[in-house]
Amino acid sequence: MNGDPAAEGTLAPSDPYLPELMEVVSVTQQTSDVKSVRARFLDPDRQRDFRFRVGQFGIWSRFGAGESVFNLCGSSTWHDRLEFCFRRVGKVTDAFWGVQPGEVIGFRGPYGNSYPVQEWEGRDLVFVAGGIAMPPVRCAIWYCLEHRERFGEITVVYGARSVADLVFADELDQWAAHPRTRVVKTVDPGGRTPDWDGLEGFVPTVLAEAGVGGADTSALVVGPPVMIKYSLPVLMEAGLAPNRIHSSLENRMKCGIGRCGRCNVGGTYLCKQGPVYSFEEIMAMPADM
Repeated sequence: MNGDPAAEGTLAPSDPYLPELMEVVSVTQQTSDVKSVRARFLDPDRQRDFRFRVGQFGIWSRFGAGESVFNLCGSSTWHDRLEFCFRRVGKVTDAFWGVQPGEVIGFRGPYGNSYPVQEWEGRDLVFVAGGIAMPPVRCAIWYCLEHRERFGEITVVYGARSVADLVFADELDQWAAHPRTRVVKTVDPGGRTPDWDGLEGFVPTVLAEAGVGGADTSALVVGPPVMIKYSLPVLMEAGLAPNRIHSSLENRMKCGIGRCGRCNVGGTYLCKQGPVYSFEEIMAMPADM
């Protein structure tokens, strides 16, 4: 899988289970149960030299509580910090919920393959995200906007259950201000507020009405399984072949290095061959996927 040509991943420490130390720079509460965190390596030389590719993930530690997998949700061109985003759903994320600027956390990575940004060059792009799945799409959006001249028309379709569930909502207008870039935002029926200026409807329905598609279009789709299930045929009916539609399966990651065996599907280890796959590849995977 081709990745970001400008950001080759750097080597992790010799002990693959040894986390590197990072300082929390800032914490932003995105929704009632979602926060985003910015952090930088304690070692300034490591921060200066660290590189990753858009679509890769890391494993983050809150010492005393454990570690969890989160996508590197910032652009690979941002060399002064790393960013991740999480929902409060269990022991580790509950511990991360209380993290404050200045605290030290652990990081392992970067792991996995990346989005095929070289293959995307010269094509129209469609980014489709649902709810908490915006962070793994956000990194690709920012990368493409920062290299705007390399890509055709860009359409972002983003939806959530309600206005209050939109993640990185403050960036949507920033994206829409870029040339040849359209942002379509929607909430599920009943999820709007009196001042909502977006649409009301489920993502697949809104996507079908967005007028995207064509043989020279590629798409990235990340979100709840039901959203993906009904968005995929919309994109294929619009002329996109399954090998032009990609997704990230990072939610199945565990150790990140292919040793625990928790992410294998058939003979494939998602943490090593993935987490980014085309839907042509996903549809060929065994039924236990």
